[in-house]
Amino acid sequence: MPVTQCLAPTPDGLAQLADLLRTGGLVAFPTETVYGLGGDARSDLAVAQIFEAKGRPRFNPLIVHLPDAAAARALAVFDGRAEALAAAFWPGPLTLVLPLRAGSGLSDLVTAGLPTVALRIPAHPVARALLQVFGGPLAAPSANPSGRISPTRAAHVMEGLGGRIDAVIDGGACAVGVESTIVGLEGAARLLRPGGVPVEALETALGLPLLPPEAGQITAPGQLAAHYAPGAPVRLDAVAARPNEVWIGFGPQSAGAALTLSEAGDLVEAAARLFHSLREADRLAGPGGAIAVAPVPETGLGRAINDRLRRAAAPRG
Repeated sequence: MPVTQCLAPTPDGLAQLADLLRTGGLVAFPTETVYGLGGDARSDLAVAQIFEAKGRPRFNPLIVHLPDAAAARALAVFDGRAEALAAAFWPGPLTLVLPLRAGSGLSDLVTAGLPTVALRIPAHPVARALLQVFGGPLAAPSANPSGRISPTRAAHVMEGLGGRIDAVIDGGACAVGVESTIVGLEGAARLLRPGGVPVEALETALGLPLLPPEAGQITAPGQLAAHYAPGAPVRLDAVAARPNEVWIGFGPQSAGAALTLSEAGDLVEAAARLFHSLREADRLAGPGGAIAVAPVPETGLGRAINDRLRRAAAPRG
């Protein structure tokens, strides 16, 4: 078991992380969405170790993080729709699933054997600096045990993966707080996962509506029915707490709540607080307790928030 180092986002810290990545190591780093668990996307061993550290199913593909759109075009085939979305939202919390280019050099484990690849250009300065220093593509799912609450702080990473990975670089709390929006562009444009870019903005940029994902297919990360889950069971659309429940409020329904996503009803603030609030509620609930969450509007970032909450509340097999 490795001793997980916690490093500062200094030139020395970034150089240490890049050295670990070049030797097949795993490192966690901040993005604007959540902390990612990075490994060299060209190395079968490194990518296999990502699945092992997270306990992640091998059929679930990974997102490849890159420094710029030119690096993305070297790995995937872009059409006019992809170019339009990349120009509008990269760098930022948008992942594009595109046809994989022949000779990409990526490990087959990254794509789970699919003919497509999920690509993102993160906006966080620490992530961008690490990608430049490393000089290659990083496969990077969220830095947490598979199916559990995503990490938005370095301490969250240490709680879940301490002793399983080589290092984490502490870049503070993540500003967006929910994972990237994923759009599939192999064939019709489809919303594969709501996230940090509102669907309305994407449809405006494309000039057409996004279709839902095809039923029964795992074509991108974050599509498992039960995901992002705390230890305690979760009840949604709760207007008050029941006995033994920790209630997370939102907007007007924050009075009397133990925690709140946003007293002002601000969806940006709610997204940034979501995963940390679920962790705190889980801690307060304790053994035998439960979590209740107030209703959140299904508009803008609320769509991503509700997607994560529904998966957190889903029955667990």
